[in-house]
Amino acid sequence: MWSLFLNKLLLLVLPFPENEKVIADTSNIRENFFLSADEPIADSIQSVPKGRHEPLAHRMRPECLEEIVGQKHLLAPGSLLDRAIRSDTLTSAIFYGPPGCGKTTLAEVVAKATKRNFHRLSAVSASVKDVREAIALSNKLQNVGQHGLVLFLDEIHRFSKSQQDVLLPSVENGTIVLIGATTENPFFALNAALLSRSRVFQFEPIGEEEIIVLLKRALKDEKRGLGKINVKADDDALAFFAMGCDGDARIALVALELAVTSAPNAKSGNVHLTLADAEASLQKKNIVYDKAGDSHYDTISAFIKSMRGSDPDAALYWLAKMIEAGEDPRFIARRMVIFASEDIGCADPLALSQAVACFQAVERIGLPEARINLGHVVVYLACSPKSNATYTALNKAVEDVQNGRTLEVPRHLRTRHKGAKELGHTGYKYSHDYEGHYVAQDYLPAPRRYYEPTNEGWESKIADRLERWRAQKQNTEKT
Repeated sequence: MWSLFLNKLLLLVLPFPENEKVIADTSNIRENFFLSADEPIADSIQSVPKGRHEPLAHRMRPECLEEIVGQKHLLAPGSLLDRAIRSDTLTSAIFYGPPGCGKTTLAEVVAKATKRNFHRLSAVSASVKDVREAIALSNKLQNVGQHGLVLFLDEIHRFSKSQQDVLLPSVENGTIVLIGATTENPFFALNAALLSRSRVFQFEPIGEEEIIVLLKRALKDEKRGLGKINVKADDDALAFFAMGCDGDARIALVALELAVTSAPNAKSGNVHLTLADAEASLQKKNIVYDKAGDSHYDTISAFIKSMRGSDPDAALYWLAKMIEAGEDPRFIARRMVIFASEDIGCADPLALSQAVACFQAVERIGLPEARINLGHVVVYLACSPKSNATYTALNKAVEDVQNGRTLEVPRHLRTRHKGAKELGHTGYKYSHDYEGHYVAQDYLPAPRRYYEPTNEGWESKIADRLERWRAQKQNTEKT
């Protein structure tokens, strides 16, 4: 009893940090210092000031686990994350995934399910001071017997390494439950110390059928959604929203609200939502593609692997996605030049010429016309015979140079400068003086074999020729 009284008195005496950036669930602590251990702090949802319009996407945020749509791989009954939330054993976590897939929503649901206070900061605008204030506030809440804060740090990858380090002690000792949200690969964007204290959960784009569920829920909900307006939405209109948002529920809900509220009969309470209305409100299909992030590298990886797998249709699709998303066509063309040597090589010697010509065309012509050149050569490369024999051979030679003893140049291969004869630089046989323009002689002081040609395409002819030369050399060595 006395310890609780002293804790409350300490809370009264200690200064609160200025300019608290907390929402309604923590803002009333100043006015009510003498909270008992079982008194909950006010709910985080507060009334909207007059003149402010909350977007439909914000109003329709799920308030419990059962309302969340999508992310079944994370939230299936009995899954790790589901058990951790329901048993209030979730420690700090990193939510990694594309925009509009429910990262912020789930963080808020975690706070409500565990009866913790939700404190949101954005790494774009927050400072170390803001983080320390949140940590101090969480510590004071725990001192009066309440749960600490769920500190939700949006765009956490925007924090520098030193800013991330400020979080480490409080995450480790449990002063806060940190939930960081990021669209960037956390294993590159976050420091190792913070990752070792957190569990990474990867979110996926929301499926089209699940988006339609959200849209129908918003149309029926009279309290938070558009249920007060009698909306008859055609199935193809909802399907267009679900397809065009590319897995981003926020985009779909914003477009739905615009289509409904801007309809001529919206005020009268009767709206017929057609496919044309959906197309007008969404305008252009959203393509999830960040030229500096994972989607960039994932797409170019799929593009290269599709050409390597001799699937021109898949390769053309990934090419089209990159072009439509605004990728630099020179980057695509450079990768094609590399591919021509790495994955086709001598199986089709013209592949490299085609790729280089494509690169030059892209530089000289530019988009949009250069996409025709790109498509032409992508199909050529995808349909060419494949061989990585030259690439593999080079790697073997490089490994030998890096890890083995450096071989000396044989004397008969050394340059014939002044005094070469006296130094013993003699004995070289000029290949053109012999039949077939080939003569057996050693070009390395120790035997090595790196290049093993395949029987694919033109390389099969090279394989026959090389086998004949190698056999001739072996016969010469025997004699």
